[in-house]
Amino acid sequence: MKRKILAIDESKAIRFLLQTVLGQNHQVITASDGCSALYWLSKRNLPDVIIADPQMPDMQDWELLEHLTSSGLYGHIPIIVLSALDKKETIQKCKELGITECFQQPFNPVELEKAVERVLSYAKSKSEAEPVLRAV
Repeated sequence: MKRKILAIDESKAIRFLLQTVLGQNHQVITASDGCSALYWLSKRNLPDVIIADPQMPDMQDWELLEHLTSSGLYGHIPIIVLSALDKKETIQKCKELGITECFQQPFNPVELEKAVERVLSYAKSKSEAEPVLRAV
């Protein structure tokens, strides 16, 4: 059974790219905004990893990711950030939220695919080691 990835991005091109690149080995569900993503999650859908832009058209910057990382229901789901925001700010905010993988846009799809495999294997092993932020 393919692992589920929830990809949340306002850009139709980015969602298509994620679906194309990651859809070969994973089931990729896409959402164009934070409310659509939260609605999908509220239907008892739990992805194995979430890929999201911190800027949502229907929310303040980082609002969706703050909600997800602090949630008792979704806080355990690994998140990969795809950001067009300032790199230094993005890295700092990811550290604050406990997000271990972040990419600046434009990003390398091959590196993103490696990051997905990394977070999936880390989540599977449930290692006690402190996660280390990787910013690409």
